[in-house]
Amino acid sequence: MKRFFQPVEKDGSAKKPNIPSPKNGEISGEDTPKKEPTKFLTWNANSFLLRVKNNWPDFTKFVTTFDPDVIAIQEVRMPAAGAKGAPKCPGELKDDTSSAREEKQIIMRALSNPPFGNYRVWWSLSDSKYAGTALIVKKCFQPQKVFFNLDRKASKHEPDGRVILAEFETFQLLNTYAPNNGWKEEENSFPRRRKWDKRILEFVLQSSDKPLIWCGDLNVSHEEIDVSHPEFFSAAKLNGYVPPNKEDCGQPGFTLSERKRFGNILKEGKLIDAYRFLHKEKDMECGFSWSGNPIGKYRGKRMRIDYFVAAEQLKDRIVSCEMHGQGIELQGFYGSDHCPVTLVLSEAQPNSKESELSA
Repeated sequence: MKRFFQPVEKDGSAKKPNIPSPKNGEISGEDTPKKEPTKFLTWNANSFLLRVKNNWPDFTKFVTTFDPDVIAIQEVRMPAAGAKGAPKCPGELKDDTSSAREEKQIIMRALSNPPFGNYRVWWSLSDSKYAGTALIVKKCFQPQKVFFNLDRKASKHEPDGRVILAEFETFQLLNTYAPNNGWKEEENSFPRRRKWDKRILEFVLQSSDKPLIWCGDLNVSHEEIDVSHPEFFSAAKLNGYVPPNKEDCGQPGFTLSERKRFGNILKEGKLIDAYRFLHKEKDMECGFSWSGNPIGKYRGKRMRIDYFVAAEQLKDRIVSCEMHGQGIELQGFYGSDHCPVTLVLSEAQPNSKESELSA
């Protein structure tokens, strides 16, 4: 979820709303924030375009009611700008074909209407309709800096647009779409996820200057309490294949190796799972953020893989962290297979630890 759209300067293209587009890195001071954001929403949309086409009125009503300061989106699945065979611009939506321009206009119109007209958007996109993230922030709460990678390099985007990092005055917000672990010991499966987890660990260990809020589809269920049917997910296989390492066996996102690495990230990074911090017991109705297809063997099988993770020094400010979907019929999922998750913090006190850290 990312930058506002610039008008498309192509012959024959339709006139588009004049929405300002911030640059990478430093943000101009024209929109001086009144205070820090305290209300956050994260959602794996499973195709932002489809949600706009099919589920936008209901999602708009939800956003209007909750009134988040920041909205983090994963699995945008909109291609980056750039002609076929040419270098891509991951921070802009593709518009070099008639179909791409039409899709971009659909997105632009949706984000120009209330309540989204009060927000600014940053994108980090894949070359194709795959993965991708966006960050939608109220104009009165503009971040000081925005990066699209874990290395804090001004113009670099992570492969597939999996990261947006926004730095505010007293905290930093990391929106990620973690790669799925997959089922096999092959390049785009186990090794890719191990590398990702290693980089996330390195990032959280280097991010002590300002408290971190990490959100998104993290593609892992930390404990048995975080899945509806632990035995089912532990025994899951793809075409009968059994990995050589037993810790890699089971449903992607619920293998022992992934869960151990995630636990280590939380421990070493001094981070708190905000939802589990407030909700100690298993909730079979509203305690999961992903739900399997209502038709087939995954009916009723659910996982909590979408999170708000916060630095320990923010612990006393956590007011609520809720999942807004319920039941096996995907009520409150707005067409996705993931439901929105929200976090509310209390206002930072002038003499709070995070204020001292960022001074």
